[in-house]
Amino acid sequence: MPETQTATWLSLLPALVTIGLAFATRRVIPALAAGILAGSAVIFVTTWSFAEANPISNFVLPALGTKSFARILIIYLWCLGGLIGMWEKTGGALHFANWVVQSIRGPRSALFFTWVMGLVFHQGGTVSTVLVGSTVKPVADRHRISHEELAYVVDSTASPVATLLAFNAWPLYVAGIVAGTIPILATEQLAEAFFWSALPYNFYAMLALLATLLFSLGWLPWCGRALSLARERARSGQGLDRPGAEIMRIPAAPGRDQPSTYTPSLLDFALPIVALLSVAVIPIVFFDQNRIDEAFVGALLTSMLVARLRGMSLTDILDGFLHGCQQMTVGAVVLALAITLGTVSKELGTASFVVGALADGIPAVVLPAALTLLCMGIAFATGTSWGTYAVVFPLALPLAYALNPDPTYVQVCFAAVLGGAVFGDQCSPISDTTILSSMFTGCDLMDHVRTQFPIALAAASLGAILSTLAVMS
Repeated sequence: MPETQTATWLSLLPALVTIGLAFATRRVIPALAAGILAGSAVIFVTTWSFAEANPISNFVLPALGTKSFARILIIYLWCLGGLIGMWEKTGGALHFANWVVQSIRGPRSALFFTWVMGLVFHQGGTVSTVLVGSTVKPVADRHRISHEELAYVVDSTASPVATLLAFNAWPLYVAGIVAGTIPILATEQLAEAFFWSALPYNFYAMLALLATLLFSLGWLPWCGRALSLARERARSGQGLDRPGAEIMRIPAAPGRDQPSTYTPSLLDFALPIVALLSVAVIPIVFFDQNRIDEAFVGALLTSMLVARLRGMSLTDILDGFLHGCQQMTVGAVVLALAITLGTVSKELGTASFVVGALADGIPAVVLPAALTLLCMGIAFATGTSWGTYAVVFPLALPLAYALNPDPTYVQVCFAAVLGGAVFGDQCSPISDTTILSSMFTGCDLMDHVRTQFPIALAAASLGAILSTLAVMS
């Protein structure tokens, strides 16, 4: 679609096709492909040009040539896949699970352990889902926790925690977007400080974290029929997944355990984690530098070095690394298609159309709730919270400041954007955090989406109510 042409309701079609087919068929790869083709069709009917509507040359190849896809290959496929493969080869992850299980008495304590690990790995949504899922899955499986339950807790303690314990790249990223949009955010330093000052009003993140805690402890009075049935199925020994579930991560092949001459140790698991957290956290806290990618590379190299120093042969190390990469192949394909669909949505101006359609004529008292709903919809349709921030913040903050320049009012609106986008990202079947949560907990993607949505929606609704009450007081 030419940049001079205004986006229309047709820009919603790719997202609607993808999400509708994903829910109807529970097969996300065909749904993503259909969404991409729908985007091509929209461009064709608006330009009548086969060249501009060609999905391969205009969407797939440009998306696969981006930095985002390169990160998928290097970080998620090679580094994380290789790290998982090394933990399987050394037996480090299983050894850690066996060590942890001594203090875990049942499903409740296992889920609470998952919740705590979500707080520990708070560097970002994708970081948390991968590391927490990998860490807790052996423990959860042993205690008959359904993969739907596990994926819910892992996903809901990822991005929500990252926006509350924000010792990561989130404040820097948001500050770069909002700096200069209104007088009280004239510089990036002021914008970053404003991010922290608005956290008490980030109601969705707090409620999502509280809901997962109550669910983990068995104190949540309602969690939706689908998640309740999944819990009953697993506890009764009828399977950790529903019959016919499609798992994106390829299970480890039988007989691929650590070599008989190699004795697993906590060092095999702990030292790569220490390396990852050190490289990820220290530069952010002390130097305001994001080194997440380098952290994953360091964790993989550390796992290999530890295994070699403890006597594993180079052949076995390479075998573990390659098999771990193989396990990530299906997930990498899904992520690649999701990025391509994001390129389609950006080309069609999907987010800008939604903002333009809903942002006018909103009373001051309902603006925070309206912003929450707006960001929920955009992030759910596009699969990205950060992309939603880039579109909404530059429009929402001047609007809020014009309606009421009081800093507290602007803080509530600011936090409404933060929380609404996190909800949409967390619940969207085309979001990387949703995909990775499913992949690393062994859960069918659409089963995860269906089972976590009711609780997350309840938290978002209550958060919108609280933000309204906050600006009324």
